[in-house]
Amino acid sequence: MSAKDKLDNKVEGLAGQAKEKLGKATGDEETKNEGKADQTKSDLKDAGEKVKDAFRD
Repeated sequence: MSAKDKLDNKVEGLAGQAKEKLGKATGDEETKNEGKADQTKSDLKDAGEKVKDAFRD
């Protein structure tokens, strides 16, 4: 996995955490759920990159 992809996935995950916390703080369920979805998407991208790396080796 390239360092750029790893960083992009980490940033996306952190943004999702922030969005989820903002949604909790404001009582906005839609924002909270979007944050959770962003985190899940980031985790899946990370997993996909790890699988690609495993097949490259």
